[in-house]
Amino acid sequence: MIHLVERSTTYSGCGAAVSFTRILRARTVIFSIAYIEFTMLFLVERSPKEDLLMKRVTIKQIAQEAGVSYQIVSKVLNNQGRVSEETRERILGIADELGYVPSRIARSLVSKRTKTLGFVAGDLSNYFITQFIVGAEQEARQQDHSFIVISLQNDASDPKSDLSLLMEQHVDGVLLAAPQLESSSEVETILAGKLPVVSIHPVSGDFTSIVDSDQEEIGAQAGRHLIEKGYSHIATITGTLKSRAAQLRLKGMRHVLESNRIPLPDHLIAEGNWDADSGYQATIRLLRDDPNIDAIFAQNDLMAMGVLHALNDMNYRVPDDCGVIGCDDLPTSSHAIPPLSTIRIPVYETGQRAVQVLLGKIEEESMRPSPAILLPTRIVARQSTMKGSV
Repeated sequence: MIHLVERSTTYSGCGAAVSFTRILRARTVIFSIAYIEFTMLFLVERSPKEDLLMKRVTIKQIAQEAGVSYQIVSKVLNNQGRVSEETRERILGIADELGYVPSRIARSLVSKRTKTLGFVAGDLSNYFITQFIVGAEQEARQQDHSFIVISLQNDASDPKSDLSLLMEQHVDGVLLAAPQLESSSEVETILAGKLPVVSIHPVSGDFTSIVDSDQEEIGAQAGRHLIEKGYSHIATITGTLKSRAAQLRLKGMRHVLESNRIPLPDHLIAEGNWDADSGYQATIRLLRDDPNIDAIFAQNDLMAMGVLHALNDMNYRVPDDCGVIGCDDLPTSSHAIPPLSTIRIPVYETGQRAVQVLLGKIEEESMRPSPAILLPTRIVARQSTMKGSV
């Protein structure tokens, strides 16, 4: 039943009232004609083939139209077994004519697989996560698989509930890209030994295959680049230090600086929260404590944008007074003022590779973790670290 609600203004005078009534009556007539035409569609006699087109077409119906057995149609549609080319073409033609769409549920009953992958992600507003999803989803689609995505918005999310939901959907395997799960014991309890799992970060227990980049090397690359460009009093703004990526990037940078006899005391390390505002605030604190800092490595580009903003507000010239390098190579980084030097992480390719590894584990029916795969990163040098360029 359809309810039409007409909202109107009350008019004074009989003429207006009459006009309003006529409008309603005209709409009623139009609606009645449309209703009659719609009803007539179901009273017109249809052929059996037209009846099939109105419903979901089954293999048995195709077999009936083709005059062959259900088993032969199944072989043709699943590209299995021996069937003559003439019969194959006739069956495929009828299936196409009737608009046959394979039932993923029916196939899963035979293959014991749903061709569905579960994906547990951190904040979906994060560029890194979204690009990982895009790469993973496109690779999965090419391999005739679909995704169920669950986003953990913050540390208060209930991973047990979210992970159990994926298990209830009978996914064939799981991808993890949620750093807040690194220390959660629930992940191992729910997933270990149940189905293949691939992650871009370590989790509790030795049961996941890791596809990532070398986080320690990222910090080392940043340190080497700044030293090569002539900077010597270097500070860093980390992501949240409970994140293993933040810890490893700090470790890599510290090792390179100390190897070049450049100290990195605690007052030159500020913890951020991966966003631009935390980069801004951390820069203000660092330069108030030590105005002689001549370069800053922010562990992602968003924080580096905040660094550039703070340096501008404090009248520091970039790159001559203070160089800045970030990490991720966001699309906006080349448009910063000045353009931001950064470290490119192949996040899209990481998503693709993670799905390839996961589908391989599913095909092998293996729960054992594979050796870690670390995709290479590279420096993208721009004006923000080029002393003397402005």
